[in-house]
Amino acid sequence: MYDYVIVGGGIIGLSTAWQLQQRNPDSSILVLEKESAVARHQTGRNSGVIHAGIYYAPGSLKARFCKEGAAATLEFCRDNGISYEQCGKLIVATNEIEHERMLELYERALENELDVELLTAAELRNREPNIVGTAAIFLKSTGITDYPAICKTMARKLSEMGGETRLDCEVTDIVETPDKITVELADGSQIESKFLVACGGLMADRLALMQGIDISFQVIPYRGEYYRLPAEMNNIVSHLIYPVPDPELPFLGIHLTRMIDGSVTVGPNALQGWKREGYGRVNISLSDISSMVRFSGFWHALRGNYKSGFQELWNSCWKPGYLKQVQKYCPSISHADLSPHETGLRATAVLKDGTLVQDFLFEQTARSLHVCSAPSPAATSAIPISRHICDRILGAQ
Repeated sequence: MYDYVIVGGGIIGLSTAWQLQQRNPDSSILVLEKESAVARHQTGRNSGVIHAGIYYAPGSLKARFCKEGAAATLEFCRDNGISYEQCGKLIVATNEIEHERMLELYERALENELDVELLTAAELRNREPNIVGTAAIFLKSTGITDYPAICKTMARKLSEMGGETRLDCEVTDIVETPDKITVELADGSQIESKFLVACGGLMADRLALMQGIDISFQVIPYRGEYYRLPAEMNNIVSHLIYPVPDPELPFLGIHLTRMIDGSVTVGPNALQGWKREGYGRVNISLSDISSMVRFSGFWHALRGNYKSGFQELWNSCWKPGYLKQVQKYCPSISHADLSPHETGLRATAVLKDGTLVQDFLFEQTARSLHVCSAPSPAATSAIPISRHICDRILGAQ
């Protein structure tokens, strides 16, 4: 009988386990991960950016968690010898509409008390000779790191304090009774716990349903395709370069990201996914598709975003369309410079009316807490999110 079982070896699951063990040194804590290594899905397939929190409503949980999370992530990296770099981010406007949106974003940054600077076109060109725009926001605190390395370190620190992380352990059933939680694994074995925390990411809804929880959402996967620039172009930019986001769209647009290994990636786009854990060029899961098309929220979301969805699909199939999104602020990148890079999948919780959940969503029972939605910037915000989870768990007991 464990005191706590955490399902999911991504950054939120591991951070939660690590912090629970710190706050309850005598507790028995077990992390279950179905893959052969931690951070194999969303945590290990993102841009590696430590976000500052400019996009989120002042005073919101997302804005607070992101700002706190950025500082906590940097501190964790420094304390544990994990590579990071505070290279800063430029959000570049390229036309009049984007310029107006950029100024609104700048005001939001000031309200969020971020270290930010507004650059003219000349100042932008001086900082980044290969980037063109009418103006830019310079976010000084944005950085990059290695999130899989952070996860491995958290798992190691958990082990040093007496906790466990078990790999290759897929959960197939969860049964809650008044005095315990029983978790059944794919190999037929069972694990008992006093409390369960589910951090399932792409499988968050299925874990909740597995336990018999009545939920009003479904996880819909969205693919993010990336390209990598050739090594000789690793110095094409000194900062992270982002477009001004369209407020009508839930994603930030195609950007240039300096990675912690020195390379530069281009992306991601936002395509409808047809397989929850499909990372190849063509990925189809009949069971995943069946689940989606039987959910009313999928069709509402599709209707509400069909124009941008068709545009993303076209740009995915026709590389010059994808390239055009980059060339508007970095015209020196050519078709030949774009080499395929690994794909990511974003677990988006969608409500029955088609609303894409943009905030944290939890479901809690007497002996469990399910993290149903932890949208970007969940990796940056993982430490304060997990602190919040621990507060909820310990406050409920």
